[in-house]
Amino acid sequence: MSDTYKDVLVAIDGSEESRHILSRAASIACSGGGRLHLLHVIEPLALAYGADVPIDVTELQGSLMEQARENVNRYADAFSIPAERVHVELGSIEKTIQDKADVLCADLIVIGSHTRTGLALLLGSTARGVVPGAHCDVLAVKLRRGG
Repeated sequence: MSDTYKDVLVAIDGSEESRHILSRAASIACSGGGRLHLLHVIEPLALAYGADVPIDVTELQGSLMEQARENVNRYADAFSIPAERVHVELGSIEKTIQDKADVLCADLIVIGSHTRTGLALLLGSTARGVVPGAHCDVLAVKLRRGG
């Protein structure tokens, strides 16, 4: 078995911290001659706000997806990630990350992780939600509080 990761999936949320997470993932992928895949997941508005959304949010959801694509493409350009390895998906964040890693046969998932305290700790985090169902290694890049 090789000690290098060949297909690295990095999941970002589009925040300012995304550049730091991408930088870590890129250094891992490049050091082993691997490929870097970029993923941003948008939760469906009905999932995020409950199924009882009283209005049609299709247009709003489409607009959010388009804005996310533009933002993610800026990161992809900055890290020279080809378009075929850039993914913007709609779905449950943790499950979509796990599923995309399986589809890509990724051997590493890289995500950011905030230090959480109090109520936020009880509610969990994306990193904590991805690990149990992942079929590959998961690297949680620790992010400083406030960015």
